[in-house]
Amino acid sequence: MTRQQAPWAADPRAHGGRLHDEGNETARGPRDAFQRDRDRIIHSISFRRLRHKTQVFMAPDGDHFRVRLTHSLEVAQIGRAIARALGLNEDLTEALCLAHDIGHPPFGHAGEDALKDALLEAGGFDHNGHTLRTLTRLDSPYPRWRGLNLTWDTLEGLAKHNGPIRRPGWALADVDAAFPLRLGEWSSLEAQVAALADDIAYDNHDIDDGLRAGLLTFDQMLGVPIVAERWDEVRAQFPDDAPDRLVGELIRAQIGAMVNDLIAETRRRIADAGVQSVADVRACGRCLVGFSDKVRDQERTLKRFMYANLYHHPSQLAAADAARTVVTGLFAAYRADPTLLPGGWRSDLPADEPGRSRHIADFIAGMTDRFAIARYRELVGEVSLPEGF
Repeated sequence: MTRQQAPWAADPRAHGGRLHDEGNETARGPRDAFQRDRDRIIHSISFRRLRHKTQVFMAPDGDHFRVRLTHSLEVAQIGRAIARALGLNEDLTEALCLAHDIGHPPFGHAGEDALKDALLEAGGFDHNGHTLRTLTRLDSPYPRWRGLNLTWDTLEGLAKHNGPIRRPGWALADVDAAFPLRLGEWSSLEAQVAALADDIAYDNHDIDDGLRAGLLTFDQMLGVPIVAERWDEVRAQFPDDAPDRLVGELIRAQIGAMVNDLIAETRRRIADAGVQSVADVRACGRCLVGFSDKVRDQERTLKRFMYANLYHHPSQLAAADAARTVVTGLFAAYRADPTLLPGGWRSDLPADEPGRSRHIADFIAGMTDRFAIARYRELVGEVSLPEGF
């Protein structure tokens, strides 16, 4: 069944083109441009590697903890539900949600910090810019072009889903120079939805993982207003169930409440701004997708709690230290002796800086947690790792 899209939804028939011309795409089957983008992302090696990259817990020993891959799937599910309710293009939204974390190196933000320090004299490192670099340069499964050759709309949405970019890092600037993404403008509503779907997903699913790991407790969580409100509703509905039986219902209720609030607030903003087209969205000069003031403040309070009690938990900080040791050690080893790089990476190594260091960082950024640990032990030596590695 074809769903009616709002006039401010991205139109795959009017997309901004691809960096490399592919001729008549529709001759290859019924999928439109955004559906092809989504499918290319799903079939990519870089997407598959997310199954062994950190979400909250590094190289988690337990099978039930989330990793970057499962997080991305959960973001896509939330993003698609919001897009459908707002009459947006679901396929573009899904593509953006699925690809938004592809540029993360092993060990999440700890790995990113280590690469940023290693590349300090070569322009630094940021995972968002590396997402664009991966999709346009590094992941190249097709013989006719480098990268996945995604549409302008998908690349633009990934570049600035968190808003306009005034000072892009070198990786994003390099992509923008080849395929201008109008970085100073606001992105599509689909990209704005992807950004908030990411927040909703990790705000709530990290609670689930934190409770499962024993790093968070119910008593702690009930001190957070947005959690306490939903918990009262859940307990009233299921008064005889043990608290640990209701975690899934709590997370479900919180996601539903945040999604419903976002949809209502976004509809209000669109109406107030008089938006009638995609051009109006880009010219609006502000973000149109967002929470109401109350939920926005509650969500910020939840984030502060999670940083203080989960992300900066002593065991997490110890794991982050170990991660930085591994990534820093690998970079130093490959930098000192590039012959340690595997064949294709060794033969493509630039002769001069900063290309040389950036190339080594590209290789490390593509590693999974476990692969990075194994290579460190092979090339550098043992490292003190938290229990579970």
